Amino acid sequence: MNSRTCVVQAKAQPVLGLFLGVCLAVLLSSFVSTNAWAQFDKTAWPVNVATPKIEAVDLQGKAWNAAELAGKVVVLNFWATWCAPCKDELPTLQTLHDISDAQTVVLTINVREPAARAARYMQSTGMTFPVISDPKGELAKRWGVTVYPTTLLIAPNGQTRWRIVGDVDWSGAQANAWLADVRQNTSPANATSKIATPKR
Repeated sequence: MNSRTCVVQAKAQPVLGLFLGVCLAVLLSSFVSTNAWAQFDKTAWPVNVATPKIEAVDLQGKAWNAAELAGKVVVLNFWATWCAPCKDELPTLQTLHDISDAQTVVLTINVREPAARAARYMQSTGMTFPVISDPKGELAKRWGVTVYPTTLLIAPNGQTRWRIVGDVDWSGAQANAWLADVRQNTSPANATSKIATPKR
């Protein structure tokens, strides 16, 4: 390889790199704007695993139990303030909480943080959905949650139907369809794993 070729390549590479960089930036911006909520994993709750009991008091002093939740669709979300995707998702849970009827409950569990920290975060953001404190992660362990955010969708009969790992737009049409499905309790118990893919 002669020096002239090296010089030409040296000049061409930055131009090519710049061109590819611009193309990549355009593609990424398009992807993010239209598929910001596409990164999640939705799987059926195992048929041979019983739904854990919910018996806890939230940060506002309200008791939550099977009797309180009977006949309602429950959106049970596990989150933490140290989890960036959780904080992206929480405002959509607030919207769902605000627009839902009495037959849908948004109930969240703040994991591995002092209750006071979760309370301060809720106050600073103006969010008002119920929060149960799980400072030692015991509730998360009981529900088999190891990744955050994770949301469980519980049918009116008290049986968990779906586990969604990753952040979701709970104010969107897709989530609304999931909730309608769970409300009718028609989701197949042996459904296979479904991973969201970006729309074309």
